[in-house]
Amino acid sequence: MYRDWTTDPADVQSLMNEVKKSLSLDYRGVNTELAKFSWDPAETPILYLTGHEGFEFDEELRKKLRWFLQDGGTLLGDACCGRKEYRESFLREMNAIFPKHKMERVPMDHPLLTSFHKIEEVNFIGEDQKAFAGAPYLESVHIGCRAAVIFTPYDLSCGWDGHRHDQGRRVWSDKTGPADAVKLGVNAVAYCLASYQQGKQLAISKRYHEEHAANDEKFVFGQVVHGGDWDPDPDGAANLLKYVAANTALDVKFKKAAIDLSKLETFQHPILYMSGHNDFVFKDEEVATLRKYLSNGGMLFADACCGRKAFDAAFRREIARVLPGAKLDRLPADSPVYKATGTPIAKAEFTPRLKQDHPDWTEPRLEGITLNGIVGVIYSPIDIGCAWEDAEHPYGLGYEKKTGLRLGASVLLYAMTH
Repeated sequence: MYRDWTTDPADVQSLMNEVKKSLSLDYRGVNTELAKFSWDPAETPILYLTGHEGFEFDEELRKKLRWFLQDGGTLLGDACCGRKEYRESFLREMNAIFPKHKMERVPMDHPLLTSFHKIEEVNFIGEDQKAFAGAPYLESVHIGCRAAVIFTPYDLSCGWDGHRHDQGRRVWSDKTGPADAVKLGVNAVAYCLASYQQGKQLAISKRYHEEHAANDEKFVFGQVVHGGDWDPDPDGAANLLKYVAANTALDVKFKKAAIDLSKLETFQHPILYMSGHNDFVFKDEEVATLRKYLSNGGMLFADACCGRKAFDAAFRREIARVLPGAKLDRLPADSPVYKATGTPIAKAEFTPRLKQDHPDWTEPRLEGITLNGIVGVIYSPIDIGCAWEDAEHPYGLGYEKKTGLRLGASVLLYAMTH
């Protein structure tokens, strides 16, 4: 689209050759113009944009790109030579397309860094042309659990093309050449292709048909809004409510309420759910409200979406602020939390990715804090919310669908009966 869009003419084809050797997938790159692009992820699942110069999209193009990404496509962006003008333009456009989503650095436990190669450190050339090694640096915008936008502010394209310049910043080693850039590229392609079906399935959003109805005496799913990505599984609650309605006596309303912990509406819900991938910090007034809520018999149910370490660390830190001196302990196998539906949950099935790391795990692994004789805080350090969604999560570290729904239902029933 721009006159510098093909500064590395062999970058895509060279990367596809490496993908073919590594993944045994015969894909090819094609040049296109955005004005003629089909915007169909089934036809072209990855759209690659690179360049040096600043740019700006019009509103019509932003709309098309937004639909492409929401339908399961992935945008892969590369700041050629690490150019500041391109980086700033790319960030500005992503903010315009997804104003409610942040472009954030990809954490070390993200599947982008393990989808094929396990990448813990790469070699860089900095702006001063001095070499250094460090953690890989990618940025992303997530739609739900999927990185729909992947951006590298350190040049990869020159590495894929097999050369470097004596200016700019890039992933490169004068000893191993473009090896690290190629590994990151292969991982990005592997991740995008594996996550395409997930994106396609999640493109169809579920509606809470009682969203605007009065609460009456029915159970309403309340989800805590916090400073991180607080709603990574937007359709999960709908599926859980459907399961609970069909398999238990709990009278549910098909409605999800976003709960601001600084407001009194918190106390209208006997149980609150929270989730996320990233770090978050409660405000002081939120800490005080949640402490009062739990002390008065309310219950908090939380899970680390995709089993992410950043949320896990944040939740443990923040719940310690809410309940000083309290400790999260693993619930025993005979805990009433596992028996609330009348059919005890003694065994658990986990996602294939988690079973690779823990083949010996066979039982549920919820943790809890007991307050006044009941488990007032229930926490899953591995993912449970993704199991509620009707979508594949190829890199999720958590429970498979049936176990996740049974555990979710049992937690809700325990809360309503205690």
